[in-house]
Amino acid sequence: MKSQDDSQATGKGGGFFKVLMGGALILVVLGALTMLQRRSEYRTLAEETETLAIQTVGVIHASPESGQEDLVLPGTMEAFVEAPIYARTNGYLKKWYHDIGSRVQKGELLADIDTPEVDQQLSQARADLSTAQANAHLSEITSSRYAELLKTDGVSKQEVDNAAGDLAAKRAIVQSAEANVRRLEEMKSFQHIYAPFSGVITRRNVDIGMLINAGNGGTTQQLFFLAQTSPLRVFVHVPEIYANNTRAGLGAHLELTQYPGQRFEGKVVRTAEAIDAATRTLNTEVDVPNRDGALLPGGYAQVHLEVKVTGTRLQVPVNALLFRSEGLRAVVVDANHKIHLRQITVGRDYGTTLEVLQGLDQNDWLV
Repeated sequence: MKSQDDSQATGKGGGFFKVLMGGALILVVLGALTMLQRRSEYRTLAEETETLAIQTVGVIHASPESGQEDLVLPGTMEAFVEAPIYARTNGYLKKWYHDIGSRVQKGELLADIDTPEVDQQLSQARADLSTAQANAHLSEITSSRYAELLKTDGVSKQEVDNAAGDLAAKRAIVQSAEANVRRLEEMKSFQHIYAPFSGVITRRNVDIGMLINAGNGGTTQQLFFLAQTSPLRVFVHVPEIYANNTRAGLGAHLELTQYPGQRFEGKVVRTAEAIDAATRTLNTEVDVPNRDGALLPGGYAQVHLEVKVTGTRLQVPVNALLFRSEGLRAVVVDANHKIHLRQITVGRDYGTTLEVLQGLDQNDWLV
């Protein structure tokens, strides 16, 4: 009886121990799983923290410029040839034949001048010429007679020489009188004002009856202003950086605000072949045909030059650059994904972008 009770007690004790061991094992497993889970969470958190600690930036490449650039410059249109018209003789304006806006041809009559003083002087000069010719004729007869009388010793050799000298003097007086007549006839011919070249009258400053003085200074009055408007000249100042690529024959065209969407083709005909030290620009002439007269001298135009760009030039956004006390710097990302500040040399300012001449490569990454 006693051994049976002991056996039962032993069996109960062994079962409790097994239960206790099983529970402990479960707790150990749960603890291990919890530790593994926490370690995994810590590792994930550390990776996320490390990832977030790395700064992420957007990068771009510098944009290369095209091989041909449309260079836009301001210009003022000028007449191809223009000249003020002055009188070459004194008098009163008798009549004018063309007003402002009139198109005239070379040699066409513009105005007539009444020249009473010149007419009077010419009449007197012609009379003086007649007197001189008569005196010269008398001296010639006298000299011939003296020469015949000398053969018979009717006169002395001195008298013959005096007669010959008087004849030479009278002939010189005739030549002087003839020159004076020609001068006054030339002045009288100036009473007709002709166009020196084909063009348009842009100014008329005189009217009928106005006193006209000869010359182009002092109290003289400009009669007309004549301009040849086809072709037109446009002078532009090309920046020094484009001077070597600006040559005669370079294509160009004009754009005017009063003709939206319309182009007026022309070309570069000559340059100054020297840089203006004050402005660092090249004075360049562009000629544009104007047969229909649509373009007016003195007007403003935008001149587009088709300039070829030599070498590689890049454009970068302004916000990709840093303006520092030591100069302009570009923010560049290297092959190791590290940021560096690089010194650059800029050219023209396009507003939102800048032209970079030195310091960057097309393959560089910019922040």
